[in-house]
Amino acid sequence: MPIDPREKIALFIDGANLYATSRAIGIDIDYRKLLSEFSAKAYLLRANYYTALVEDQEYSSIRPLIDWLDYNGYTVVTKPAKEFTDAMGRRKVKGNMDIELTVDALEQAPFYDHMVLFSGDGDFTALVAALQRKGKRVTVVSTLTTTTPMISDDLRRQADFFLDVAELAKTVGRPPAQRPPVET
Repeated sequence: MPIDPREKIALFIDGANLYATSRAIGIDIDYRKLLSEFSAKAYLLRANYYTALVEDQEYSSIRPLIDWLDYNGYTVVTKPAKEFTDAMGRRKVKGNMDIELTVDALEQAPFYDHMVLFSGDGDFTALVAALQRKGKRVTVVSTLTTTTPMISDDLRRQADFFLDVAELAKTVGRPPAQRPPVET
């Protein structure tokens, strides 16, 4: 990945998107190694992680990760997820963080040279173009290795560089955590 060691870089991680991508290729991300990987390439200004949380749950499986990230060098941005019932009567949860990530990326743009966006969501194509007009370089991190690519073709084409999570996993990935069997 062409990152100039003199650049100031900022990571913007769409948590739900990176989680889905890493699951699709069968790995877990080691977030400590992820910080080390990018810190070794250039001056890492900030690492932002965005996710929505279901507030009324007594236990959320993502809470331990959020707490760990918050104490270990990441700026964690959360908001409550919205719950609703669809037309078929199924309970759904929606928690889109695109606006929060976009606003932060634009507000912080004067302070970094290179944005690394961990998302394949095509909604970010306009953000990438806006940052490029400001003279920023943008690397998008997602995957093409799954049967159905996890990245929008428009987003991949707009980015200055594309980094496949499957390639990045060689240095920051690990096998999925072993989970205890569910008792019935």
